[in-house]
Amino acid sequence: MFYGSITALVTPFDGNSFDEAAFRSLVRWQLDEGTHGLVPCGTTGEAPVLNDDERRHVIEICVAEATGKIPVIAGAGSNITAKSCAMAVEAKAIGADAVLVAAPYYNKPSQEGLYAHFAAIAEIGIPVILYNIPGRSVVDISVETMARLARLEMIVGVKDATTDIGRVADQRARCGTDFIQLSGDDYTALGFAAHGGKGCISVVSNVAPRLCADMQNALHGGDFAKACLINDALQPLIHALFADASPAPVKYALSKWGMIKNDLRLPLTSANETACKAVDKALTSLEGWRG
Repeated sequence: MFYGSITALVTPFDGNSFDEAAFRSLVRWQLDEGTHGLVPCGTTGEAPVLNDDERRHVIEICVAEATGKIPVIAGAGSNITAKSCAMAVEAKAIGADAVLVAAPYYNKPSQEGLYAHFAAIAEIGIPVILYNIPGRSVVDISVETMARLARLEMIVGVKDATTDIGRVADQRARCGTDFIQLSGDDYTALGFAAHGGKGCISVVSNVAPRLCADMQNALHGGDFAKACLINDALQPLIHALFADASPAPVKYALSKWGMIKNDLRLPLTSANETACKAVDKALTSLEGWRG
């Protein structure tokens, strides 16, 4: 159910207000371009600066626009276990297909604390995809802890942003081949699949959804040569979209196409000049690929 190119959606703003019309349009475009899943209210969606009502509304719109055609994985990460549980309850009630839950940031819990945190969320009764991103959360969900969590019925997979592709095989061995491993870095999407991953929760697919979906389709169809060619074409865009703090370059790219306004909420600011120039060049290189 959760595989392929899954877009970590941006949250468009008009000034400091949520731009509902632009968001609806983005979701419909993603469906038209063949995206395999959507993540509203993740880090790319600037979830930390959304209030509770906004977060709920964004997920509601995403679920409504997706109309069950592709899965919606709602962001529900917090360093407060009770808050993550509450967000999971809410996402389930709205109709999301799963929740994406990052390792608690700043608190630096032990492996036992990580296990207890995710186990509590799993009791809500909605599929949980773990989000292992030690670069932001400081803590790493170890392979051993991942294996313990994989034995819980509602823990169905992981978004792995460790950049350690070798972990995929280790986690396959410890968690089983049914445990869904998704790359959390566009840089590693191709290699991740070669090691047994099932797809990528992608930032780049905000801008190039058709290309990202085609690459994942090629990988799932066993056409690694085609996937390599698409990955080669995506490289300038991948580098450009991470040339400044994400999602600033992504929002700049989408604003260039008139799809959203180039507005972010503090503490994030618009992409710097160097990043904007890199994005401009990358978009030019992909002319003809946009659907």
